[in-house]
Amino acid sequence: MLGQLAAPKNLCVLRLSAIGDVCHAVAAVQNIQKQWPHTQITWVCGKVEANLLKGLEKVEIIVFDKSAGLKGYSDLRDHMKGQHFDILLHMQVALRASLASYCIPAKTKIGFDSKRAKEGQWLFTNYKIAPQNEPHVLDGFMGFTQALGLTVNEPVWNMPLPEEDEQWAHNTLFEENNKPVAVISPAASKAERNWHVTGYAQTAEYLQQVGFRVVICGGPTAMEKQLAEDICKQSNASITNLVGKTSLKQLLAVLKLAHITIAPDTGPAHMSVTVGTPVIGLYAHSNPRRTGPYLYQKYVVSCYDQVIEEQKGKPYTQLSWGVRAKGSDLMERLTIEEVKAKINLVVEDFYPELKAGI
Repeated sequence: MLGQLAAPKNLCVLRLSAIGDVCHAVAAVQNIQKQWPHTQITWVCGKVEANLLKGLEKVEIIVFDKSAGLKGYSDLRDHMKGQHFDILLHMQVALRASLASYCIPAKTKIGFDSKRAKEGQWLFTNYKIAPQNEPHVLDGFMGFTQALGLTVNEPVWNMPLPEEDEQWAHNTLFEENNKPVAVISPAASKAERNWHVTGYAQTAEYLQQVGFRVVICGGPTAMEKQLAEDICKQSNASITNLVGKTSLKQLLAVLKLAHITIAPDTGPAHMSVTVGTPVIGLYAHSNPRRTGPYLYQKYVVSCYDQVIEEQKGKPYTQLSWGVRAKGSDLMERLTIEEVKAKINLVVEDFYPELKAGI
């Protein structure tokens, strides 16, 4: 920890991926901006993530293309020629991120504490954030704010969202009726973290029964498209399928206008948090206390505690923080009854006018 600092002239953030983690990092960056409003901030991020961060107020976005191999590093180095930062916040422990940090000239390079500085990150920094006791990922990023001697405030997001994307989402969601919208974002980056088709199909039916218009969202991959098609075919609900049909900004706009999001451990769950939409997170492989929807832990459906104790022979409280459960069928343990109960709870807490449908 550096202690109390005068506001630096400039500061660079290095967090390449993924969407959910970038959403968490935005909260930390905007916390810093509130306390150091005149500090120039540059953010080095991945290509996909840049599409979400584009337009972030008073932040210069530099894209690092990890798929370009060595050229990605040389391009980053060329972009940084003639620049020098007072501080680099090295917020990613992956080795590729640490190698990228070599291309960023900075006097002070702050990384994670020794316990979390995996893949040799500690070799690439000269200061560390303070150790934390079982933090959420977002709290880990807020540790960088604390290391700068700043106040760690409750997270608040101001996500950049062009008016045309908001208008597109409004026209798409409300052109036929003004029913409240429930978004199902069924696909995580790894198929084993997805719930089963029957569960999503029955959830859509229940959401419609309660009074929601059901929309399914996701990216353009073949897996995501096929999962969405299977859900729509199996469900008796009327579902608007937007999978593969939105940009990241359009997806963010849809999530902002939605009234509830249901998703496994995936980017749209955390995007929903940034725009204030309640999330029901579905978890089995990772501890939702660490990676779940930050503001909506109350609504998580999880079997992680039971699974990890079965696999490791100890409760999660006696294991390394963040240890993952393994298995391709763990999500099968989540039940439709549990998900319905959380839908009912969200309705009771946020939309009492729909209580007649539960």
